[in-house]
Amino acid sequence: MNVLETLGRTTLAFFILLVMTRVLGKKQVSELTFFNYVTGITFGSIAAVMAMDRSIPIVEGIVSLMIWTVLTFLIGYIGLKSPRARVLLDGEPTIVVKKGKVLEGAMRDAHYNMDDLSMMLREKGVFSVQEIEYAILEPDGQLSILKKPEHQTPTNKGINIAAQPLIYVPTELIVDGEVVHKNLKDLNLSVAWLDEQVQKAGVSSHEEVFYAELQSDGTVYVDKRNDLLH
Repeated sequence: MNVLETLGRTTLAFFILLVMTRVLGKKQVSELTFFNYVTGITFGSIAAVMAMDRSIPIVEGIVSLMIWTVLTFLIGYIGLKSPRARVLLDGEPTIVVKKGKVLEGAMRDAHYNMDDLSMMLREKGVFSVQEIEYAILEPDGQLSILKKPEHQTPTNKGINIAAQPLIYVPTELIVDGEVVHKNLKDLNLSVAWLDEQVQKAGVSSHEEVFYAELQSDGTVYVDKRNDLLH
């Protein structure tokens, strides 16, 4: 009898969950925002409890799912009708790189560090911040990038120009004023050499640098501290 009850509760929870997600639409399924993500997890949790916990009357589980669906639908409707509410509920995109410059204030507000940004850029096939015109952190946590014109298609191969060989893989040398000694050692470069490159960029000390990166041609890209978003 317990097996039949479990089968019935699970089947009912499955179809109720299916109907509710259809009612809420594709935005909920695609988890476009953190709110959608949390809502989806909560739906699944309620359905799982309703299916397996016999101490909870199945009617209460159904009512809970329906209330959660109505509230989620209401929040979505408010966001659809009110731009201000939409920003409050879903958040808004944040520019973290502008014309090759890392906006450290925006990064700090988003609780992101350079390791996070570098990882997300590499996932997009970009190994140097200097290739980026704009990088925008979307409300769902994804990173959208616009490359500088010279780094966009057409490629050298497409216009029959021989590609220049890479001397180095773009590598972090300074992050938030701190020298990445391990990377310097791996590249057989010295701190004195790095200080010289930093001074060539018009900076007296590496402590004044937010981010410095060795480029593929051996040059050093230097991003000073306190870049402001205009």
